[in-house]
Amino acid sequence: MAPSLEDGDSLFNFVVQDGNGVKGMVDLGLSKVPQPYIQPQEERIDKKNASICAQAPIDLSKLDSPNHEEVARQIARASETLGFFQVVNHGVPVELLESLKDAAHAFFSQSPGKKAVYRKGVSPSPLVKYGTSFVPEKEKALEWKDYISMVYTNDAEALQQWPKECNIVSLEYLRTSMKMVRKLLEVLLKNLGVTLDEPELDAIIGFKMVNMNFYPTCPNPELTVGVGRHSDMGALTILLQDGIGGLYVKVEEDIPDVGKKGEWLEIPPVPGALVINVGDTLQILSNGRYKSAEHRVRTTSSKSRVSIPIFTMPKPTVKIGPLPQLVEKEGSRFREFLFQDYMNNFFGNAHDGKKSLDFARAI
Repeated sequence: MAPSLEDGDSLFNFVVQDGNGVKGMVDLGLSKVPQPYIQPQEERIDKKNASICAQAPIDLSKLDSPNHEEVARQIARASETLGFFQVVNHGVPVELLESLKDAAHAFFSQSPGKKAVYRKGVSPSPLVKYGTSFVPEKEKALEWKDYISMVYTNDAEALQQWPKECNIVSLEYLRTSMKMVRKLLEVLLKNLGVTLDEPELDAIIGFKMVNMNFYPTCPNPELTVGVGRHSDMGALTILLQDGIGGLYVKVEEDIPDVGKKGEWLEIPPVPGALVINVGDTLQILSNGRYKSAEHRVRTTSSKSRVSIPIFTMPKPTVKIGPLPQLVEKEGSRFREFLFQDYMNNFFGNAHDGKKSLDFARAI
């Protein structure tokens, strides 16, 4: 039964509990954003006053050339300042990226019932979850986003349990991207003067998850957000944007030729590029040298948007803290903790900038 768009409880049940999502609500026909989605003034994204991030994408093929050191410096500098950069010639086929966007649209264009089978608590697989917003039960204003989340254990389980509309292409995206992730981490660790062996590197990125995010068209993009201000909890996030745009990152400190402290920069879509952002785990491991990026997403009134991130993070049973080689030289800015505890804290609260990082700070 269609909900009353004026009744918050009825709308919440329809969108969240029954699994219709934002798309199901939009498909009813909307002339304005319903009240539960209207963000406080300070959380809204003013597109007109935002600057475009002018940093050129980094050509990763040059890591295997005489220009290796220069490219490594570009990667390190971006990770130490903005926490965001784009890469091209990354080893993930461009045709695969196009297929991935098509698969995301195919999944979300299904009837609500076919997606809702993967809702939290009823999903046939513990590896797959379909949902909307972030933590809707705890949010003052809901986010204009539906998503499907797919946890990786092994290839066989991914092919068997991930949704058939997107399992093969998502697995190939993950497989080809992980080669790049390892290469980037090796560069970033070397810049810190640290070398890790394979098991140690695996401990940092042993838990992997592919998400597909869907941002339906919105009648009043200026009133709501696709995703609120947050940083990612993992080591590195790899993100495929479509051509519509709407991703914004906050400048933490003044960066010459990039932006002023507190400014929000739009990360423009670049054909064939992938976006890389530093997560909380890498900020902690680097003892604060690398900066997890606070970012958010705007909605659009013209066309539904998709984005496909890969989150790489430690396994829940791993203890993390600043790398010992760094603590010896400069003391510890963060405490050691079980990553499962960090995950519980992260997923137990609504998005609120980089507040999640407070959990890890040394007392």
